[in-house]
Amino acid sequence: MLNRLRFRSLTTAVVFIAVGLLSGLASAEWQVNMTRGVTEISNDVYNLHMLIFIICCVIGVLVFGVMFYAMWAHRKSRGAVAETWDQNHKLEVVWTVIPLLILLGMAVPATITLAKIYADDPQADVTVMIEGYQWRWRYTYIDDSGEAPVSFFSSMSTPRESIANVVDKPENYLLEVDNALYLPTDRSIRFLITANDVIHSWWVPAFAVKKDAVPGIINTANTFILEEGTYRGMCAELCGRDHAFMPIVVEAVSPEAFDDWMSEQRAEAVALAELTSKEWTLDELSTRGQQVYNTFCAACHQTSGQGIPGVFPSMIGSPKVVGLPDETIDVLVNGVRGTAMQAFGNQLSDVDLAAVATYIRNSWGNNMGDVIEPMDVINFKAGL
Repeated sequence: MLNRLRFRSLTTAVVFIAVGLLSGLASAEWQVNMTRGVTEISNDVYNLHMLIFIICCVIGVLVFGVMFYAMWAHRKSRGAVAETWDQNHKLEVVWTVIPLLILLGMAVPATITLAKIYADDPQADVTVMIEGYQWRWRYTYIDDSGEAPVSFFSSMSTPRESIANVVDKPENYLLEVDNALYLPTDRSIRFLITANDVIHSWWVPAFAVKKDAVPGIINTANTFILEEGTYRGMCAELCGRDHAFMPIVVEAVSPEAFDDWMSEQRAEAVALAELTSKEWTLDELSTRGQQVYNTFCAACHQTSGQGIPGVFPSMIGSPKVVGLPDETIDVLVNGVRGTAMQAFGNQLSDVDLAAVATYIRNSWGNNMGDVIEPMDVINFKAGL
């Protein structure tokens, strides 16, 4: 009986060891320590982390070493006799002063690193305004060159079918966007961070930048990227129902590639402005409007336009959709107060507003047959 129990115990131990080894092989790429990051500040944070870690290890080794030595050297079997004194002023001074010196040794580099994190650099080479919206980010490059401003929205591009487990999940599930933020390496960068609706938080771990985006307040952050690459982050604030769907993707490129990208974006901005004067056809606007609808509207109103009963209204036959054109434009531009319907007047271009208005008025059986041109949106905003 005893041998059988020993055999079972030995078998169990072998199984546990085998599972442990297999787990170790499976997690060969897993690492324990934090990553160093790719910016000057992230390197400072990493070095501070390692300094504190080493200090804690040294303290642990010394304290536990003294404890184990005392237990071994003064054990009862060696005839140890307890001392009769219970106070030693010199020892009390020593164990008060030494921890104080250790704390000062940690506080000085920590304060220097914090000062760098919160420092502001108004003379940075590149300044980017970051605005949090439900649930996307808007990036605007601020400069005084007098050229066309570059501004765009960045939304999660993971298909809703993947989130609903209808199709396979992509490699960067929930961490991919339609428009990435481009930044140059080897240039100082300043972020101006705020929000349009609720509190968000812009967080990219590789940059060691995590700053709250608060409506009515502009927070600042700085960075200096050392390595080219694609870096991902997300909103780090519980900002609402789709909080998990606010990823951040930054493409760090060389200064030359960044300048070329900015030139392309300015040219596209000029071309988009020229589209407002074009006379669009129903098919052209419907095609463009469907893309806009699927990006900004389908999450609530569904691609079928049926909405979610009791939560988001249906677009099919809705008076706001099949009524007068200005009523449709009004909802899109100004939103609906007291509901989850946002004001898209500052989020979408006049062309995209006209396109999505035309699309919803001519889809799912809403066969209005009319066309809302970009100039109609411009005139509505101007009160004409």
